[in-house]
Amino acid sequence: MSDSPNERRQVWITGIGLLTSLGEGSAATFDRLCDPAVAPRVDETRFAPYPVHPLVTVDYARQIPKKSDLRQMEGWQAIGVFAAGLALADAGIAGNSEILDRTDLVVAAGNGDRDCALDRKILETIGAEAASGAYLNQALSTGLRPTLYLGELSNLLAGNISIIHKATGSSRTLKGEEIAGVSALENAVRRISHCQGDVFLVGGALNAERDDLLLGYELAGNVWQQAYRPVWERDETCGGFVPGSAGAFLVLEAREHAEARGKSPYARLSGVVSDRSRRGTGEVISVLETLAETLGVAPGGRPLPVLSGASGGAPATGEERAFLEGSMEAGFVSAVRAYGSRLGHTVEAHAPLGVALAAMALHRGTLFPPCDTSALEKPFDGPFDRVLVTGVGHWRGEGLALIEKAT
Repeated sequence: MSDSPNERRQVWITGIGLLTSLGEGSAATFDRLCDPAVAPRVDETRFAPYPVHPLVTVDYARQIPKKSDLRQMEGWQAIGVFAAGLALADAGIAGNSEILDRTDLVVAAGNGDRDCALDRKILETIGAEAASGAYLNQALSTGLRPTLYLGELSNLLAGNISIIHKATGSSRTLKGEEIAGVSALENAVRRISHCQGDVFLVGGALNAERDDLLLGYELAGNVWQQAYRPVWERDETCGGFVPGSAGAFLVLEAREHAEARGKSPYARLSGVVSDRSRRGTGEVISVLETLAETLGVAPGGRPLPVLSGASGGAPATGEERAFLEGSMEAGFVSAVRAYGSRLGHTVEAHAPLGVALAAMALHRGTLFPPCDTSALEKPFDGPFDRVLVTGVGHWRGEGLALIEKAT
């Protein structure tokens, strides 16, 4: 098949499922983002000195009706399964076995939650045991459920989505932090465009309210450990990200398939591109410039708003900011919003979350207000028919997604 963009099938976003610190569902989250009176929800005490954006209160039974199913999941799985169910319902295919049987899954996932209480007990005891190896094996095998014995496996999220929501097409799980979310979207877009599937459920989830997750990122110096500040302000003092609990799933569908069942789209996902630099000085800027040219949004094109997935971590956030400032000066970026300032950094779920917000913005015809008072984020109320989403990983990986009004 030709690689000409004009000969590829269009990819429509026909369902959005969001579960965030601001709300349950895409409408609730977007409404609160657009309300200047609604401040970010931040918990600065429970995991001090690390602030987190805690998940909104949710009744999981609405998407996970069996208590036995919910009981065998940890937080990140429940969040993801719930958000996936919202997306399927929003697309109008929940319960439709004919479509669900061929709905393909592409999930971005990290490591699952650990049983921190058991970990602490083992660490306190293991040094006093003569046969430490035998004790460790016994403690893990008797103290944990089978699904947690080696740590909760990443592909269990996709497995539970298939079991609970009956989406039983092919299944792929991608790992690799932020770039996993970018790659999940990229994979689905390519497969739909080249007739390798009609309907895809794509997304990820993060439970940020975890001691083990915070410890892992703190060991590499990645977590912000001061009073909450918006994304662009953190780069001024060594940087760091504030994690946010969230689930973000999208139903991506071939235009012809959506039209055949009478489903209108939120927007069109026109392209997703990614790369991986060594993060030498200036390399993030260079990669983003190249990716923008690949998507056809380089200087000289129509100006468009950008939803930035910047984490706040240094030096990546500083380089992305330089790219965005240069793009505004060149005239092809009209406005910038770092949505992580309001919802937290959601790692694997961050790129799907950004694409979901871009689709909502195009659908509503409005961009939410600035997320801080920096010179980079300015009020914007002009017309727009495209949105660019950036996905620069806090450590590695760079990506861009272009979302347009569907025609």
